[in-house]
Amino acid sequence: MQDQQTSSLHLKLEPENPKYIAAFVGELNGNIKLIEDKFSVRIFHKGNEIKIEGDEKVIEEASNTIQNLYANCCSGIELSSDIIHAALNNKKEDLRSLKEYVIKTPRKQISPRTTNQENYLASIDKHEINFGVGPAGTGKTYLAVAKAIEFLLLEKVDKIVLIRPAVEAGEKLGFLPGDLNQKVDPYLRPLYDALFEMLGVDKANRLFERDIIELAPLAYLRGRTLNNAFIIMDESQNTTIDQMKMFLTRTGFGSYVVVNGDMSQVDLPKNVLSGLRHAIGVLKDVNGISITEFNSKDVVRHPLVKKIIDAYADHENS
Repeated sequence: MQDQQTSSLHLKLEPENPKYIAAFVGELNGNIKLIEDKFSVRIFHKGNEIKIEGDEKVIEEASNTIQNLYANCCSGIELSSDIIHAALNNKKEDLRSLKEYVIKTPRKQISPRTTNQENYLASIDKHEINFGVGPAGTGKTYLAVAKAIEFLLLEKVDKIVLIRPAVEAGEKLGFLPGDLNQKVDPYLRPLYDALFEMLGVDKANRLFERDIIELAPLAYLRGRTLNNAFIIMDESQNTTIDQMKMFLTRTGFGSYVVVNGDMSQVDLPKNVLSGLRHAIGVLKDVNGISITEFNSKDVVRHPLVKKIIDAYADHENS
């Protein structure tokens, strides 16, 4: 095993601006420490002068990331921890290009953090049926809810329909206590959380009461046609082939469908093929249907989530 070649690199942050430099460095040099941990380098700074020490194979990459982040900072992007993690996981990406895509909801504005996320949102604008496939934490559900709210506010649709297969209950929801909403509530919590964050609890609840936002258990959809609706099915990897076909054929005029799932988290019996996996194979070349594939680089949760996803993938491949 060859020894690593330690080297150093000097650079200057331009334009020199104390406000931007302070924002870039972060409180107690927190942003600098994230970059050091990512590349296993040491970073020293004095004003706008930066010195990087480490393996010569990575210091140039670290330098490019530093300059990219500083450029984004100068353009007005606040370097929150999720922004920095996204940049570190997508080192060649310029977040300034993503800032132009903004979804406005009553409580907050949402922008994509990665190119895949931006492509996913653009596909929803262009296609009536969209698949988002990839690991947990890549923003599939959150961004789909944001688009649903945007379409509702723009009056492109009349209602939002939320669907999630209740595999743990075997789709036999009658055995669970409570009314229909209470039966499916645990399975739709991620969708609820996103709605409440973007709309506020009171406004979201009023829309539920008026049936403008509807919970529609997968088992109850047969025979329905959903017109002028934004339909989100989450955790779709837990559908069977028949369930997925039944769901997709509920699509009516003026509706938009987003089907999200993570093929690494299938809870179906081992001898049952996932309807999501089957649908992607069958529909991948159908005009008017879009499939966005996310990966660990799109994870916008804690950085350890990305490492966990990669570790499990490596273990399964080996």
